[in-house]
Parts: sequence; structure tokens; C-alpha cells
Amino acid sequence: MTTEASTQSYSEQWYWDDRYANESEPFDWYQKYSSLAPLINLYVPLRNHPVLVIGCGNSAFSEGMVDDGYEDVVNIDISSVVIDTMLKKYSDRPQLKYLEMDVRDMKAFEADSFDAVIDKGTLDSILCGSNSRQYSLQMLEEVWRVLKDKGVYILITYGAPNYRIRLLKESCSWTTKLHVIDKSLTEQPLETPKWELTKPIPLDVDGSSVESAIGKSPDVHYIYVCTKDESLKTNADTV
Repeated sequence: MTTEASTQSYSEQWYWDDRYANESEPFDWYQKYSSLAPLINLYVPLRNHPVLVIGCGNSAFSEGMVDDGYEDVVNIDISSVVIDTMLKKYSDRPQLKYLEMDVRDMKAFEADSFDAVIDKGTLDSILCGSNSRQYSLQMLEEVWRVLKDKGVYILITYGAPNYRIRLLKESCSWTTKLHVIDKSLTEQPLETPKWELTKPIPLDVDGSSVESAIGKSPDVHYIYVCTKDESLKTNADTV
């Protein structure tokens, strides 16, 4: 059973070090790579360009990407325990790199380094903790910085548009598309998914259009595909 106290710890390094010291089996938050592959392939078509996976944990997601042909998948996590484990596990896979790093401070990476940044639950974890607004904005600004112009930040989350769209707008000048995927796909794929993964959901300024498209409180994970567009930032700065 997940308590409020434990979810508040999701933003703390000690929590993850302790969890991964006692958890040896791979665990994928929200969705496995096989479920999301069509969307990743759509928005990250160049498989020889660098991709960053933030808050990687002990997930097999990045392994799935490499098995699917991606050649340079960099993974970061705040937990030294899990990074040590993953470095040993994938020592024979040069396409997979693992670094201990705080997503709010990625100065080890130069600006404009990655074609894509993939986030399965890291922003959500930060939003569970103290100083959540400050820390989430720091994270999003760092994601923007390390992305190349026209690069994509792919955010897989339980956060509905009326919450996440506002936060994304506060951080940077993203161009955002919304996709959804059935939560049930995490375990047993449906023969006919209710939502077409690669088809964007209509999204207005505040996200209120989504309810009319998919109903109230749908059993889905939301996927925000946020494109970095330097021209939009330049225009906003001159207004």
C-alpha cells in the first residue's frame, strides 16, 4: 500500500538508494518500451542520435530501445546504488550509458546535446516532494537546455492536462502535443486499444478540450510530446 508519506519521499535520494538496495528485479513505471515503441519511433526517428532517459531506475526500458536499434541511450538517476547496479548489468552494451546525476542540475552535459529526453515518472516524483514547483521548474529548464533545437521532451505521466499544461507553460516555450495510452497496457495488452497511441488528442491552451475528446477521469497515462523551439523563446523574450 502506497501512503502519502512514502510518495512524498519519491523526490529524495535516500528513498531511492534504500529501495534499490532491496529491489533486484527490473521495474518499469507506467509503461514498458514495447507499449510505447510506436510513439518513440514516431518522434525519435534517428536511431544513431543521442537520447537521454532521466530517472532511469532499474527499468528495462532503455534496453528495449537498444534492442530496437537505438545506438546511444544515456541514462541518469539520482541513486548511486541503482547506477552502480546498471553499469555492471549492461557492461557489455556500449550503446547504454549510465551516470549518477540530479536532473535539476545536469551541468555535465553541454547545451543542445540530445535529440530527445524521455521521462517516465521523474517529474511526477519531484512533484510529490517538498519545494515541488521550484524543483520541477529547475528540472524542466535543464531538460530544455540539454535538448537540441527541435528536440523532443517525451513526458509519460499520470498528470492530467489541467495540471501539467500549466506547469509546462510556466517553464519554457514548448510546442506540446498530447497522446494517451490505456493503463491496462502495462500488464496485459488489449486486442484493440481504446485510444490510438500515435494519434494526438486535441489540446487547447488550458487542456480543457481533452475531457470532451476522451471523457472525464479516463483510465490512461498521458504522454506530452514537448518540442523545443528556440524561435518561440526568442519571440517571447522580445514581446
